[in-house]
Amino acid sequence: MTPDDRALVDRFLDMLAAEAGASPNTLVAYRNDLERSAEALDGRLGRADPDGIGGLGKQWRDLSPATVARRSAALRRFYGFLVDEGLRTDDPSAALPRPRLERPLPRILDSDEVARMFEEAEARAASDAALSLRNLALLELLYGSGLRASELVTLPRNALRKGQPFLILRGKGAKERLVPISSRAEAAVERWLEHVPTKGLWLFPSGKKHLSRVRLFQIVRVMAADAGIAPERVSPHVLRHAFATHLLSGGADLRVLQSLLGHADIATTQIYTHVDSARLVELVNARHPLATRSR
Repeated sequence: MTPDDRALVDRFLDMLAAEAGASPNTLVAYRNDLERSAEALDGRLGRADPDGIGGLGKQWRDLSPATVARRSAALRRFYGFLVDEGLRTDDPSAALPRPRLERPLPRILDSDEVARMFEEAEARAASDAALSLRNLALLELLYGSGLRASELVTLPRNALRKGQPFLILRGKGAKERLVPISSRAEAAVERWLEHVPTKGLWLFPSGKKHLSRVRLFQIVRVMAADAGIAPERVSPHVLRHAFATHLLSGGADLRVLQSLLGHADIATTQIYTHVDSARLVELVNARHPLATRSR
């Protein structure tokens, strides 16, 4: 990447951080996609013309549709920024490839499988062993509150307050939302806190820092195996999916679910409706005015 292009990318990323509240991980992903695109454009990222942009489709033909879509989205936003800032008079991004993507359906666990995980975790926690109490608290917050793995492991020690059925969380994109805390989760965390240093910074400490997402992933898979569930089927994100699908099954409103999950776009939340199609059909057949009309 040329020095001029690098300066443009730096300005663009500064804007994303300041105005859009982009996370460090998001900024790294944008920088990587723009650097790879600059290589494909022979170092002419900022000065690329529609012909050069149109040729990216051939260069990217061996990449997955998801990668092509992500890089195209990064370039569209980048060139839109250059136009808005008066650094370009034209936007060449109309020539970018637009691969068709199908959103994959989330992996889920049924309620009986989740119940088995809880039964096993509660049986182990009955011994009051510190790690068993920690694991139960992790499970309660993953499935009971729908937290992302990164949100869970970075919870401060005093995140939950006694008698307060929710916590205010700063999640993805630095957006704040209310997260429900069940009485079960509160009780599990209270038991675990007896083993957390009073002056510690994190609710789930590990060494001098907090528990890592990788370690959380490993813990959840071991808990699944202990409950007789194939470990490869379970992850922290699968438990978040279970939180969403089981709430929807219980009658939760899609907008409420969007708020609880912290989704910026309700289209992301709508994917959970696939698991509840049978219930929705039954609801229409039972409640729609035409359902009671004789033929």
